[in-house]
Amino acid sequence: MQTQSFGSRYLTMRREKMQHGIQLAKRNKVCYLFLAPYAILFFTFFILPIATSIFYSFTYYNILEPARFIGFQNYINLILQDEVFLTSVKNTFVIAVITGPVGYILSFLFAWFINELPKWLRAIAVVVFYAPSISANAYTVFSIIFRGDAYGWFNAILMEFGLIDAPKLWLLDPTYMMTILIIIILWMSMGTGFLSFVAGFQGIDKSMYEAGYVDGVRNRWQELYHITLPSMKPMLLFGAVMSITSAFNVSDVPRILCGYPSTDYAARTVVTHLFDYGFSRFEMGYASAIATILFLVMILCKKAIAGLLGRVGT
Repeated sequence: MQTQSFGSRYLTMRREKMQHGIQLAKRNKVCYLFLAPYAILFFTFFILPIATSIFYSFTYYNILEPARFIGFQNYINLILQDEVFLTSVKNTFVIAVITGPVGYILSFLFAWFINELPKWLRAIAVVVFYAPSISANAYTVFSIIFRGDAYGWFNAILMEFGLIDAPKLWLLDPTYMMTILIIIILWMSMGTGFLSFVAGFQGIDKSMYEAGYVDGVRNRWQELYHITLPSMKPMLLFGAVMSITSAFNVSDVPRILCGYPSTDYAARTVVTHLFDYGFSRFEMGYASAIATILFLVMILCKKAIAGLLGRVGT
C-alpha cells in the first residue's frame, strides 16, 4: 500500500508540474514567438543534419540508389577493416592533443598580454594575431616557404648555411609532414577563441582586482587564478569548444599543402577521410558513420573540458 501511495503521489506531482508548465507556456507564448526564428534555424541547420547523418550511418547510400539499411556494418568496417581510417584517427589525435591545448593556452596568454597594452596598440595587435586564421593567402605563403626545390625559402636557407646538401620535399616526405602541419596549424590557431578571450578580459570589473588585493592577493599569478579565470569561465568554455572543434576538424591544411591523398596517408585526418568517402566516392552512408564517430568524440571531449574548467578558481 505504501508503494502505491508513493507512486500515486509521484504521478500527481508530475501531473501538476506538467499543468504548471503548460500554463506558463501559454502565459509566455509571445516570448516563444520571438524565439521561434532561432529555434527553426537551430533545428534546420543543426539538429536535423545530425539526426540525418546518424540515420544514414546505418545504411548503404551512394546518392544514386535508395538508402539500404545494413545495421552496424559501416562501423564494423571502419574499426576492423579500414586501416586508412585508423591512420587518420592516429593523426587526428596527435594534431588535437598538441595543437588543441597548446593553441588554447597560447590564445589565452597572448590575449592576457595584449590586454595590458594601450587601447590603440591593443586593436592593432588583435588584428595581427587574428588575421592568419582567416587569411586565404596563408596556404600560399607556407607552400612557398616549404617548397620542395631550391627556390623554397626553407630549403634555400638551410642550403645557404650548409645544413643540407640537396632540397628536401618537406610537404611530401612522411618523415617531416606531420611536424610541419602541426607548426602551421598552431600558427593559424588564433581564431574565434582568441577573440573571446580578448573580449573576456575587457568585461572583467576592475573593482574586483582592488577587492582581491584587499583580501590578500599579492601578485599577478594569484590575481589570474583567483579573479581573472573565475570571471572568464563562459569565455574559457567557449574558447575550449572552438579549440576542440578546430583541432578535430583539420582538413584543408593537409589537403592543400600535402596533397590529396598525402604520401602513405601520413597527413590523413578523420575529416579528410570523411571528405574522401563523402565527396569523392559518394559513399554517404560510410561518410555519415565517420561523421557520427567524430561528433561523439567531440562531445565527450567537450564534457571532459567543461568538467575541468568547472574546478577553476574553486
